[in-house]
Amino acid sequence: MGFASRIAGTGRRAVPTPAVQGVVGAAVAAVAARAAYTLLTRATPDVRPVRVPGPRAEPGGRPAAGPSTAPRAARPVAASPVAADLLFGAAGGPGAPAACGAAGPGSAGARGRAATGAADLLFGPPRGSGAPAPPPDPDPDPDASGPRDTADPAPAPVSDPSRAGAWWRTNFRGRRVTLQEGPALAYGVCAASLLTPGPDPRARAATALAAAGAAGFGAYDDLAGSAGSRGLRGHLGALARGRVTTGAVKMAGIGATGLAAAALLRRGPLDTLVDGALIAAGANLVNLFDLRPGRAVKVGLLAALPGLASPAAPLLAPTVGACAALLPDDLAERSMLGDAGANALGAALCAAAAARAPRRVRLALLGGVVALTLASEVTSFSAVIDRVPPLRALDRWGRCA
Repeated sequence: MGFASRIAGTGRRAVPTPAVQGVVGAAVAAVAARAAYTLLTRATPDVRPVRVPGPRAEPGGRPAAGPSTAPRAARPVAASPVAADLLFGAAGGPGAPAACGAAGPGSAGARGRAATGAADLLFGPPRGSGAPAPPPDPDPDPDASGPRDTADPAPAPVSDPSRAGAWWRTNFRGRRVTLQEGPALAYGVCAASLLTPGPDPRARAATALAAAGAAGFGAYDDLAGSAGSRGLRGHLGALARGRVTTGAVKMAGIGATGLAAAALLRRGPLDTLVDGALIAAGANLVNLFDLRPGRAVKVGLLAALPGLASPAAPLLAPTVGACAALLPDDLAERSMLGDAGANALGAALCAAAAARAPRRVRLALLGGVVALTLASEVTSFSAVIDRVPPLRALDRWGRCA
């Protein structure tokens, strides 16, 4: 008698194996993360302030004579490739892949640049276009501890987080990237963790809560953070002076949601403290690696791979699926995780480990995570990676030349 017949004879429903649960969870997370990323990037195009020159005024209030008010003579304008693509279609066809660092076909950023190119084609570029542009937003700095590379400036304060442009940054090579990869990854992990059947419901809820809480507080720091204080030392120093930074709020919030996620596992007080600390420390550690395209996602994938052969596979698979779906855009320098995505990635990985690993393994993981975090206060991970050829090759695999 086969397995299905035995299950039918007992009236019990067949439970998928952990491998099947993992495959389903990874697929659901990949689809959900990719769909969320597409919707979010279309809703938040790269918006930059545009200065429109107007008539100058003399002290008496009359318009000043000069080129700013004189009618502009008609002159031929060379059609830009973007305007031509808008009017006649892209040369590579609708399925042509986007260039490294460029927005994908049909993206909001591509449509905005196409509209600008078409306006230049029809009416000519605006006066003053030859003036130097204002400096771009600096690269977002993961707010976790650790010295920063000189090539990674800290972000400038965001004056209006409601603007779509608040979700855009300039990376270490000067290319504009969206931070919407982070919320998309968190959404994919949470959706797959809650919807995929099989694992213990409490473990799935703990993983989703840890990822959602870390993403929420990370997004707050992405949008409202400033460059005044960085790292554990900077935030603790600011607190000692009576100033509460957004990074300190984020660390406290992730710590609280980590403890809440650990409490869902219904263990003793000591285990709950260990699990909560592991989740919060893991969220902080992954954020330290989000300094180069694809680096934090690769770290997350490498950390999850050994667990795919363990009972934690169904809980780790959603994170793997979401990372795999979003890695191409990260490597192509169209997006980055930001604090929201990096914190969610680390929290989800450590929540899965906390739900399935024995106490001695969890203590060892916590010790390793804390040691790496403290090491980042005195050395640069980027410098270490660049000095070790295998790490350097892995770090640069798939990135733009």
